[in-house]
Order: sequence, then structure tokens, then C-alpha cells
Amino acid sequence: MATDLPCLLPFLLFLFISHFPLSFSGSVNSMESVPDLTKSMYVDFDGYPCVRLLNLTGEIGCSNPGRDKVVAPVVRYKNVNEFSKPSAVLASLDEFLELVGRLGKSEILFEVLRGVEISNDSSIAKNIGGVLVEQGMDTQIKLKGFSPDQKFPGAEYAPYKSINYEWNPTGSGMMWRAYSFPVFLLTEGGAQLVQEVAMNNEKKRNDYTADVVEFDSVMQTTKSGTHDSESCLQEQTCFPLGGYSVWSSLPPINNSSTNHSKPIILTVASMDSASFFRDKNLGAESPISGLIALLAAVDSLSHVNGLDDLGKQLVFSVFTGEAWGYLGSRRFLFELDLQSEAVNGLNSSLIETVIEIGSVGKGFSQGNSTFFAHTAAVELVNYNIGGTPAYTPAGKRLLAQKGGHSHNTNILGPLILWGPQTIGSDLQVSLATNETLNALKHARDSLENITVSSASTLNPGIPPSSLMAFLKKNPSTSGMVLEDFDTSFSDKFYHSHLDDMSNINSSAIVAAASLVARTLYILASDDKNISSTALDAINVNASLVEELMSCLLDCEPGLSCELVKSYIVPTNQCPNHYVGVILGEPSSNPYLGYVDDVSRFIWNFLADRTSSSMEDASSDCSKECSNKGGVCIKAEVDGKGVCTISTTRGHYLAPTDSTWKFPSMASSTTISTYKIKMLWKMNYTLHGIYFRYVPAYSTRLNYESGTWRVLPSDSSDPMGMVDPVWTESNWDTIRLRVYTVQDAAFDRLVLLAGITITVMAYLAIVLTRAYIAKALKRD
Repeated sequence: MATDLPCLLPFLLFLFISHFPLSFSGSVNSMESVPDLTKSMYVDFDGYPCVRLLNLTGEIGCSNPGRDKVVAPVVRYKNVNEFSKPSAVLASLDEFLELVGRLGKSEILFEVLRGVEISNDSSIAKNIGGVLVEQGMDTQIKLKGFSPDQKFPGAEYAPYKSINYEWNPTGSGMMWRAYSFPVFLLTEGGAQLVQEVAMNNEKKRNDYTADVVEFDSVMQTTKSGTHDSESCLQEQTCFPLGGYSVWSSLPPINNSSTNHSKPIILTVASMDSASFFRDKNLGAESPISGLIALLAAVDSLSHVNGLDDLGKQLVFSVFTGEAWGYLGSRRFLFELDLQSEAVNGLNSSLIETVIEIGSVGKGFSQGNSTFFAHTAAVELVNYNIGGTPAYTPAGKRLLAQKGGHSHNTNILGPLILWGPQTIGSDLQVSLATNETLNALKHARDSLENITVSSASTLNPGIPPSSLMAFLKKNPSTSGMVLEDFDTSFSDKFYHSHLDDMSNINSSAIVAAASLVARTLYILASDDKNISSTALDAINVNASLVEELMSCLLDCEPGLSCELVKSYIVPTNQCPNHYVGVILGEPSSNPYLGYVDDVSRFIWNFLADRTSSSMEDASSDCSKECSNKGGVCIKAEVDGKGVCTISTTRGHYLAPTDSTWKFPSMASSTTISTYKIKMLWKMNYTLHGIYFRYVPAYSTRLNYESGTWRVLPSDSSDPMGMVDPVWTESNWDTIRLRVYTVQDAAFDRLVLLAGITITVMAYLAIVLTRAYIAKALKRD
């Protein structure tokens, strides 16, 4: 036996070594360094994560369940029930929706406020280590639609009581739930890789190795145990959701003058959307089509002569954070109350009407554009139980405008309909809104192939929009929302990653911009009999609309398009309209490293289009611009910018290092590195126009001494009373990679084989020595 043991050793060693895979690809590569070895073992791939968000009472979104990375073998969704251990589930979008349905209720109302976690189907939940969702959609989703938002988005902010109305029929509510496993939407390249990995695992199901995905999606709030906004802000493991809104005026407001007496027509749009996947968030129809229409309308009006002679002041505001509790519009109104520097030059009492451009990208069909005017109802008359009418303050103002007396309720004519049997209140459109509708009709008549209708009277009120914030603040606000739908969203992919450029039509946006531009001119003009020639001179640049679409809604060319690059140096090529988080101290003059690409582009675009004539346009900012009372625009592009006349001074800061890393809007990591010649801070006044950023974040938050603090609820702020105070968890890094691992049972077998070989080798040595010693003694 002793002679047989040495012969067995080479065979056992060969068997042991031959069972180790040399690399993920199965090929032997020449490696000269540790990085080469790492590359041969690990393959990184890209995906769009679902991340952890928090509010005052709980969490939503996705995260690794603990402090460590999740490592799980890749399996297809159809095979997930066959495995008895956590797996990385590869699923199509339709399969993912089925999976979510199996894990919990398919519809969510306000469970988010209680931080409900998905764990209903424990038989499948225990086998999910993470989910990898393939891009694309099947025929069923194309027909039915997909929206992860609620059926009434932001119902708690509605200025009316019918919060069960379904504005968003395809809404599932799945983005408002908390998931205890990571979820990623794969890029096209990532999907191809993971599909190959899943096929390999199916082929070697009974083998001792498996290809696994490593999910590095550990949230700081999970590591620290801070599971609500107040605690995570205290521990500094999260940041508040927010960003920077922009406002401008046309013609410019003379900020040095104290006589700002013109009534204001405020036109608004939103620049942010929402999605289940944080960084795959275009919002083409809702709300970017409205944003593009506003920018195109401003551009067309900027070419009109005689704007200084208009009887009313045109003001434009683009809000961010609207998808998360109307952060931008609420903060805008809050700053107006404070008369802060961010809104210096504006007076809320002068706002006569608010016109919002909502979803307008799907209003084109068979050569005709169709839109609906959703108006804000204003209570003009109250009726007590006895049937005696009494005017509200709004009704009295309208009565005075018409020269009536408070005892004669018929003076308002068709604006008020009431009878002796009426109990409660009649809500009717105010005089200012009537003027808006008349101007809208006039503008429509001047255009071809456009239809505008009043929204159905069966609607409970205006659809989800920034105007809700104005109405909550002041129920007497006159306003209108222009949409391409009547009773429910036409966007079947509302707040989903599928709401991309293919979901809208540029002709509809051009028509909406034309309609709005002419309506605003009619409203602002003192001439009630504007000639068709004057209106025909207001034309929207269709090429500009198409260019804005390609810049803001596509990766090619994306934010690297010539239009954007003529104003700013973008940090990313692919646009993303997620609101992001507020970094540093919020200010009307923020450090521009903390302002996202889209906000900076909109600021520069509006500054350029709404400025008065530039006599010194050729002057660059390096030639003592501030001494001329000017500020710089386009300063990011060449480090010089264009010096423009202004009533406010600005300055720029040139760093010693020409390479600057742009801080991440989500964590302490870096989004990208790019060359920039200077960083600057400005007072945003351009050619007499007062032009500033308005910080957009919860009115329940206060920044003091470098930390955020949640303020007690205030009954004077009805929207703040229901504000969940959204925050986003920090993270160190988010990464996906795939590699090959051996089965634990095989590891134990290898260990046992190693121990056996060691013992046998020891015995062989002992026996051989004994045999040799015995043989020597014989000799």
C-alpha cells in the first residue's frame, strides 16, 4: 500500500487543480499585474438604480437589505421558483410588474406614509437577492400603459375633496413602496451580458460553479439605522430632495424702480419628473413637453417690438421639485411672502392670473392639434341654509370691477348661477379667468388646425399641477392649466422611464407654444382689438422646438447639443430630469457646482431671450464687466462670457486647477470630471431684468450651521401640513458586476480533498521513511 500512495499523489493534484476556472470568460489570458487579474475575474456593467428615499414616517424605493453587498446567481424570472436560495432575477418589464404583484398589493394609496415593505409572498420573496429589469416593452404594455405613480398623483395637495378621482388610470403606485432588495434597469449592453450569464447558468445548472451578480447598492441610511427623514438629516446620512427653479420677466422689470404697479401674468412650467429608476427619468410628455413649449413661446415673444408698452407684466417661472410635493412652486410662494432676494422685483398681490403649460406633447392627431383648458374655480358667492347669498371677498372684488352693489347678486350675470334651493357654494370661474379664456379663444382663431375646449365640468377641479400650490395658498387665485387631455391623462407612461421622446410629437408642442405666446400677448396688451397682423407676427420657431427635444430628451446629441453647449459646459451627455438633492446652503446666488445642467441651461436661455437690447454685447467678462454694472452669461463656455448691462453686479472665481470635479447630486462620489476654466457666483440680473435662481425644497426644512432641521408643521401652510419632507439616502458607490464563483458544497469538497491529500501525503512520507529505514538496516 505504501508504494501505491506516491503514485496517487500526482493524479489527485491534477484532479484538484483542473477543477478551478481560470477566468470568467473561460480563456487563459496573459496577466502582468493585479489590475489585469481583476479585469479577467470581474466584469462591470451599467444599470439605472432604484434608490432609497425617505419621509417623516418611513421609506420608499430600493436598497440592499443590510450593510453588505448582495451576491447572487443570475436566474430568469420564469425559473425563480426552482431555486431555494436568493438569486439575481433577470426579468422583462412585464415580468417585473408580475413579480411586484405577487409580492404585494398592486395598488397603493397612502401606505407610503407608513413605510410599508413588500413581503406578502414570502415563498418568492426569500428567493430574491436583487432584480435586473430588461429595457423595452411588449405589446401588452404598449396597449395598456405603465405608470408607477398613483392614480391621483399628489392627491393630498389637491384644493378639492375628490381625492379618489383617477387622473392617472394606469397608475399602480409601485414607486411609493419600500423594497428590501436592489432593483436595476439594465442598459442595452448590460442586458446582453446578463442574458448570456443567465444562459450559462441554465446550461451548467448541476455544475459546481455559477455566474453571479454583485449588487453594490448599500444605502447609508440602512447602515446607520436612520429610517425616516428627521433622523437621517440629524445623522447626516441623507440630503433633502430639491434643486433650483428659475424665473424671468418680459419685458425686463426695472429693479431699481420702486414703482412696480403693472398686473402680472405668471406663466409656469415644470422641469422635473419622477421614475421608479432614479437616473432613467426623461418625462417627455409629463412635464418636459410643457417646458419646451414655454421656452419656445418666450423665444417667439422676444422678437416682438413694443413689449415695453404692454399694460401688463409677463413673468415666466420654471419650477423644479414639482413631482415631489410641489417643492418649487411652494417655495416660490414662500419666498414671495418673505419678499426675499430670490424674488426681488415681484409682488404676489400683483399676480392677476396664473397660466400653466402642462402636458402638451400628445395633442396632435391627423393634422390637427387639440388642447383643453382646465380652469381654477373661484368661490364668488356663499349660500347659507336659508338660501340667502353672500359675496366672498373674490366676489366683492369682481362686483366692484363691474360697478355693482353688494345687494344685487345678478350684476355678475352668467358668472354666478344660484337659486333659492341652493345649499352650499357655487364655484364659478373668476373674471380674470374669463379674460384668459377669451384671449385663448382669440389666439386660437388666429391659428389654423388648433382646437381648444374647456375641460369637462364633471372633473373635480384642475389636474395635478403647480397651480394647486397657488390655490392652496390663495383659493381666490385665478388660473388655467393647458393640457392635451380632458378627464384623464393621455400619457399612459406617466412618471415612468418609458415616457421618452417617442411618446410626444413636435407639432403638438409648436401648436401649444404658438397658442400660449399669442394668448399672453393678447392678455398683456391694452388694445382689446388686436389686429390679425400683429398676432401673425408672433411665430414659434419649429426648428428650435425640435432642437430642444433632441437636447433635453435624447442622449444623441443630448446635453452635448450645440444649443446647450453655447450656454453651459454640461456635466453629462444624457439628460435626466430627476430633481436631485440640495447640496450646501440654499441661496438665490448658489455655488453653480451645486446647480444641475438643466437649471443652468434654462437660466442662460431665458436670460438671453428675455434681455433688452445689448449695446455692449461684444464685451467679455474679463474687461471689468462688474465695473460697468454688468454680469456674465455663457461664462462656462470659454471662461470669458458675454458682459451684459445690469443693475446688479456679479463676479467670477477662477480656480488655480483647471480640472474640477463636479460633486455628485446623490452622494459623496463624483458624477463626472470635466475641464472648466472658471467657477463663478453671480447676481442674476440681466439688462435690467431681475433674474435669479429660487431654491426649491420643502418649506418644512431649515438649513442652519451646516445642518438641516425639520420645522414643526404650521397651520398657516396647508400644504406644509401634509408635506412628507422627502429626502434621499447617501451612498458610497452604486455598482454592478458579474463574476464566477464555486458552489459552497464544492468548496467543502475541495477542502475535504485538500485535507485528505495532506493526510495521505503525511502518511506516505512516514511510511516511505519507515520503509527506507528498514531497507537500510537490512543492508
